Amino acid sequence: MRLVFLIVAVSLAASSAELPVRQVVLYKNGLGYFERGGELARGETARLDFRADEMNDVLKSLTVRDASGGTVAGVRYDSSDPLDKKLGEFPFRLAGGGSMVDFLDQMKGARVETTAAAGVILGSRRTKAAQGEEREQLTLLTDEGVMRSFDLSALPSLKFTDAALQAQLRAYLGTLTASRSKDKKSVYIDSLNDKARNLGVSYIAPTPVWKSSYRLIFGATGDPMLEGWAIVDNTSGEDWTNVRLSLVSGRPVSFLSRLYEPRYARREFVELAEDEVARPKVYEGGMVPSAGLSGGVIGGVMGGVPGGVGGGVMGAAPPPAGARMEMLRSGGANRAFTSADSMAMAPSSVANTTIAAKELGELFEYGFSAPVTVKRNESAMLPFVSQKINARKLLIWTEGVNPRNAAELTNSMGKTLDGGPITVFDGGAYAGEALVETVKQGDKRLISYAVDQGTRVSTAEESGEDLITQVKASQGLLNVTKIKRRTTSYKIRNVDAKAKTLILEHPLHADSKVVGAAPAETTDTARRFQVALRPQADETFRVVEDHTWFEETSLSALAPDQFVFYASQRGIGDAARRQLQALAEKAKAVGATARNLESAQKQIADLERDQTRVRENIRSLNAVSGQQELVQRYAQQLSTAESKLVALRDRISELRQQQEKLQADLDAAIAQLTF
Repeated sequence: MRLVFLIVAVSLAASSAELPVRQVVLYKNGLGYFERGGELARGETARLDFRADEMNDVLKSLTVRDASGGTVAGVRYDSSDPLDKKLGEFPFRLAGGGSMVDFLDQMKGARVETTAAAGVILGSRRTKAAQGEEREQLTLLTDEGVMRSFDLSALPSLKFTDAALQAQLRAYLGTLTASRSKDKKSVYIDSLNDKARNLGVSYIAPTPVWKSSYRLIFGATGDPMLEGWAIVDNTSGEDWTNVRLSLVSGRPVSFLSRLYEPRYARREFVELAEDEVARPKVYEGGMVPSAGLSGGVIGGVMGGVPGGVGGGVMGAAPPPAGARMEMLRSGGANRAFTSADSMAMAPSSVANTTIAAKELGELFEYGFSAPVTVKRNESAMLPFVSQKINARKLLIWTEGVNPRNAAELTNSMGKTLDGGPITVFDGGAYAGEALVETVKQGDKRLISYAVDQGTRVSTAEESGEDLITQVKASQGLLNVTKIKRRTTSYKIRNVDAKAKTLILEHPLHADSKVVGAAPAETTDTARRFQVALRPQADETFRVVEDHTWFEETSLSALAPDQFVFYASQRGIGDAARRQLQALAEKAKAVGATARNLESAQKQIADLERDQTRVRENIRSLNAVSGQQELVQRYAQQLSTAESKLVALRDRISELRQQQEKLQADLDAAIAQLTF
């Protein structure tokens, strides 16, 4: 007998209901907001199925509302513990083969009822008959006190009378059943048994990012049309049938928290002293005992919301309600196109759809008024924009890139345009493709969609001399503002027989200022200049910029001619000019004194070298007889040189004192200089 009979006997069937999806809100950060709702019968349990990778987001955002005005008994969900860990908590184990005799032998002492007798299990075993046939037997201590053995194959049914044991067996088999779907996890919402419930559940879960794509249609006459489609992917594993769908442009902050995986605290093994073998022990001074951990795990979800189950996101905003609508108009369902009336010149023929577009703080929502159906594992393209747009065709050139056919789009459509690819149709033909980032209402963007073969641009640069525009002095420092003028010449050739408007993107330098023609627009990286091109003509457009930078110099390090140089610059007043000229004179005096001091020191060095040479000569002549007259002459030279040395040393002393005084006067004047 196999356990399949036992599984049938314990009956795992439970009353559960599924709540269908009513509303879906998709965001650009990879999350979706879902609302479910439905009726629960008295005592019925609602079941929501999720993938394992969705559980962390579900657990941090789940909210439950009872529209009937009552409360919900609780929320429970499948654990993420491994199967072996879950099964290890039960007092029995079902072997892989599912043999009845092996299972019943683990249940010794349990009371059972069979068609033959009722009693307590003493054991179960396999025996072999005389013919070698293997038989499975159950031994009971019957209620009459008699030990009897029964052939299990002869017992049509067997029931445990202990309700707790029956519940354990149901839970064990339920765990095995749930493990077969490794990626599916269920959340159960239990209601009280007093009445039926009208239940609403909301949560966030990971979803594919919804995408936008546009068609920009330039016709022969009239304003251009912009048609936008939202691409939505349903990978949830269930159909979205007649749901209220909203799409939100923007990326709210979101993150993952590990709420689904159980967390286990690490604890140390501690033994009582009397359990240890007695041995000598050295006692230390008393210490404050460590605070212990409170035992057990808090069950359920703390907190709650009125009229709903505990848990969820505190202060979570309800889903956006759509109501303010704007009509999308198609090009006519049964329109016939002729060869002179290209289909690419008209918007798509789609059913009239109403979109509620509104701001949500820094975000923007597109809400579809009509119910939307997207089957599981399918995607849908839904039109959310179809109206005229303010757009003009032009060319755009950026350094290193060929001139491009482009369009300037101004968003005056009353709604944010989500970023995405744009396919451009011009004159009934495919013209190219572009990408655009999100454009808020009132903002504008340039898009380029094709290379223009009829326009050529070359550049040349020239720089002028540095021009000092401002000189300031303070605390011994000279601050100089300099400007270098740079001219960039753009030579443009239009070989086409039609006039064009070209946007030149000139690199932006933070320290520069445009002189002359002002840019039409400035971005974070470029200045944009608009140039009108005549048919089959050459144009030269010059951008003149003054580049400004600053230099800081210590006044004490300047030479006299540098004082004079800065005094001659424009941008300083007469008083400042006189002060700089006075400093130049003082610096000249310091310099002259330094040169005189250097000259005197050089003379002393020359005299001392001469004295050394003369003394060497005298020493040599003293060793030769008859040279006394020459020795006397050399001695006279030494005396004269010594007199000159004394005078020079006195002069050096005077010059040093003079230099110190002049330098002190210069330093004081520099310290007081301010303009």
